[in-house]
Parts: sequence; C-alpha cells; structure tokens
Amino acid sequence: MSDVALRADPARGRWIPWVFVGGMLLVVAVNLVLVWFALSTFTGVTVGHAYDRGRTYNHVIEEAARQEALGWQAVMSLDAGRLTLRVTDRSGNPVDGAVAGRLERPLDGSGLPMQFIAIGRGHFAASAEAAAPGQWDSRLQFVSDAGDRFEIRKRMVVR
Repeated sequence: MSDVALRADPARGRWIPWVFVGGMLLVVAVNLVLVWFALSTFTGVTVGHAYDRGRTYNHVIEEAARQEALGWQAVMSLDAGRLTLRVTDRSGNPVDGAVAGRLERPLDGSGLPMQFIAIGRGHFAASAEAAAPGQWDSRLQFVSDAGDRFEIRKRMVVR
C-alpha cells in the first residue's frame, strides 16, 4: 500500500466518540424521566396492607355468601338533604332493626356520620344536609332485631 493510504485525516473521525457519549447521555436522560414518573404518579395501591387483605379474601367471599343467603334488599335514596333507607326480606316484607354508618367521599376519604331514625317498619331516615355536592359512598351496617348483620354500600350523587 502506498504511504498516502495509510495516512488518514485525524480530524475526520473525531466526532465518532461523541456519538457514543451522546447516545449514553440520551439513555441516562430517558431513564431519569422514567424514574421521575414512577416516583411521582399513582402507586396503584388503594388499600393499606393489601397483601394481608388479599390473604384473607376468602373471609370476604364467605361474608358475601352469608349476606346473599339472607335475601335482604336495601333501597336507598338521597333527596333534598335526606337519606332514606328501606330494608326488606326476600318476600318484600320490612325487616326491623337499626342502622349505623356514614357517607364518605370516594376521593379524599372525608366523611359524615349518619344518625338514622326509624320512621316505620324497615324504613329509616337520616339528615344529609351537610353533604356537599358531588359523589358520596354510603357505608352502612344494618343489624336486625335477631342480630343478623347486613352491609349496605352504594354510591350516590348530591346535586
């Protein structure tokens, strides 16, 4: 080979190492952005102690089957600052008992305790005037005179 072919222009290949450095900087920058999004967004956990709760999920299934076997129905309405509840058995007869519970905001978890009074057999009412407009979840527990428990949950909208 000739002497000219062996002598290459050194300025011609100086940019090649910078391509590798730039590629690595791009990878690091993308990874930093992904780490920032991973740490600053929703964690996906909506319940505390999710693992322990998952291990005891059979109890939740058993409780749902117990309530299903009762055959009770709960009809709830929220009108003009008043929450009304009717509890009937499988045949449509009213079930006597007592109700306790609260209304909760689904997003922030704040809530209003509800004081129910019986206004008839299986018919209860509570004041909900303090409920601000928006979505509310009712978390009520009905206990019959015989001691049977019935969990009542329903999402409602206050206008």
